[in-house]
Amino acid sequence: MNPSQILENLKKELSENEYENYLSNLKFNEKQSKADLLVFNAPNELMAKFIQTKYGKKIAHFYEVQSGNKAIINIQAQSAKQSNKSTKIDIAHIKAQSTILNPSFTFESFVVGDSNKYAYGACKAIIHKDKLGKLYNPIFVYGPTGLGKTHLLQAVGNASLEMGKKVIYATSENFINDFTSNLKNGSLDKFHEKYRNCDVLLIDDVQFLGKTDKIQEEFFFIFNEIKNNDGQIIMTSDNPPNMLKGITERLKSRFAHGIIADITPPQLDTKIAIIRKKCEFNDINLSNDIINYIATSLGDNIREIEGIIISLNAYATILGQEITLELAKSVMKDHIKEKKENITIDDILSLVCKEFNIKPSDVKSNKKTQNIVTARRIVIYLARALTALTMPQLANYFEMKDHTAISHNVKKITEMIENDGSLKAKIEELKNKILVKSQS
Repeated sequence: MNPSQILENLKKELSENEYENYLSNLKFNEKQSKADLLVFNAPNELMAKFIQTKYGKKIAHFYEVQSGNKAIINIQAQSAKQSNKSTKIDIAHIKAQSTILNPSFTFESFVVGDSNKYAYGACKAIIHKDKLGKLYNPIFVYGPTGLGKTHLLQAVGNASLEMGKKVIYATSENFINDFTSNLKNGSLDKFHEKYRNCDVLLIDDVQFLGKTDKIQEEFFFIFNEIKNNDGQIIMTSDNPPNMLKGITERLKSRFAHGIIADITPPQLDTKIAIIRKKCEFNDINLSNDIINYIATSLGDNIREIEGIIISLNAYATILGQEITLELAKSVMKDHIKEKKENITIDDILSLVCKEFNIKPSDVKSNKKTQNIVTARRIVIYLARALTALTMPQLANYFEMKDHTAISHNVKKITEMIENDGSLKAKIEELKNKILVKSQS
C-alpha cells in the first residue's frame, strides 16, 4: 500500500486533535525511503523528535498490519538541503558551547493557568523575528522552584532556534564555572565571544550570581552589550529583582528595566491539566481518580509530580500490572507527608477562610449565607479528620447548641462530597496544604 495512506488510515486510531496537531504535518519522503525504511518529513526538528518518540512504533505496527511488510519508520526535519546553512552552523555551535535545550520544553507542552498566564504571555509575545529583543527586554520570571520557570525559559530558546537565532542557555552556576575555567586558562576572549555574540541569552537561577563582585561585573558588561545589540535576555529567579540578596544595585535596576512576571503555585484545575499533559507527553494512561489523587495529595512542585507519574509507569511496566488507584497510593506513600499532632482548628479555619475569601468571625458566627455555611462545614469536616477534637469541643468552638449540630454538619458535607467531585478534590487539596504547613 502507499505509505502516505498510512497516516490517513491512522486517523481512525487517534483523536482528532492528536492527528491535526501532529500527524497531519508529516509528508512521505519517497526519495529517501526504501522497501524496509519509510521516511517522513516533519516541519521542524522538535516536531520530528516528538512524533518519532510518540508515534514511530504505532506507524510501523500499522504499516505492517495493513501491508504485511516490516519497515523502520524515520521521522526527520524538513530536507536539510532546504535549510539555512548558517542557521544549522549556529545551532551546532550553540549546542557545543552551552547547556543543551530540552526539546520537550515547548510552548505547546506548557499548561497555562491563572498562576502563570502573565509570564507565559510575555514570553510567547516575543517569539517573532521583529519582536525578539525589542518588545519586552529583559524579561524577569520569578517564583518558587518546580513551577515551570525553566520550561518557559527553554520554550523561548527552542522557538528561537527554529527562527535561526543563536541561543545561549545557562544556569548561573554554568556561567560562573565557564568564567572561572576560562579565566584560569587565559581564554577570556573565548568566553566573551560565546556570551556577547548571542541573539538570545537565557539565564536560570540568576540569584546565585552574587558570589563575587568580579562575576557580577562580567555579567553586567555582557548584559549591556547584548541589550545594546537588540539581543533578547530572559532570566529566572526565586524572588523579584528588588529582593535579591548579594546582587549589586546596578544589576538589580537592569533586571527590573523590563517585564517582571511571577509564577505562583497552580490552582487545582491547572494542576490536573498539567498532570494530563505530562501523561500525554510520556504516553502514560491514568484514570481520572488517579489524576485527582496525585493532584490533591502532592504539593505544587511540577517536577516532583512528573517524577511520580514516571515512577508509577515504571512500577506498573516492571511488575506487569495495571496502574490502579491502590497501586498509586502504595507507590506514593513515601512522598506524602504524614499527619502531625500540632495541627489546630485555628490553622484549619485560617486556611479555609483564605481560600474562600471570607472572615473567620463570619464562619464562627451563626450566619446562614451559602458560602459561609459551606466553609463552616469544611472546617468541621477537616477538624474531625486532622485533630483530636471531639464533637462537643467543636460545638463549643462554634458556639453551637450541642454535638448534634456538629453531627448534622458532618453528615451534610459528607453527602456534598459524595455528589460533587470538584468539592471532594478541593477538600483533599486543603487537607494536604494543612498537613504540609504543619511540618514547615
